[in-house]
Amino acid sequence: MSPVLGLHNIDVTEFLAVLDTCEGNVFLVSREGDHLNLKSKLCQLVGLTQLIEGGKIAQAYILCENKEDEAKLFRFNLLGETAKEVE
Repeated sequence: MSPVLGLHNIDVTEFLAVLDTCEGNVFLVSREGDHLNLKSKLCQLVGLTQLIEGGKIAQAYILCENKEDEAKLFRFNLLGETAKEVE
């Protein structure tokens, strides 16, 4: 799997929209070491509701199976590119 990508203070709605454009599995890794596959809507609900503080993700890490997905999420995290801009 690709290296870990850290996420800090992201817009959850835009993050989920970018996730929907990803082709491979994307895993959210919590501080406790839990791995949740974010391609699953159930895992999105379970994982993100536990990590959201004040409408934004407080601290989590992402693992991507696909290099292109990692690039999309990196651009979103670093530059704030939306799902429409990363396609």
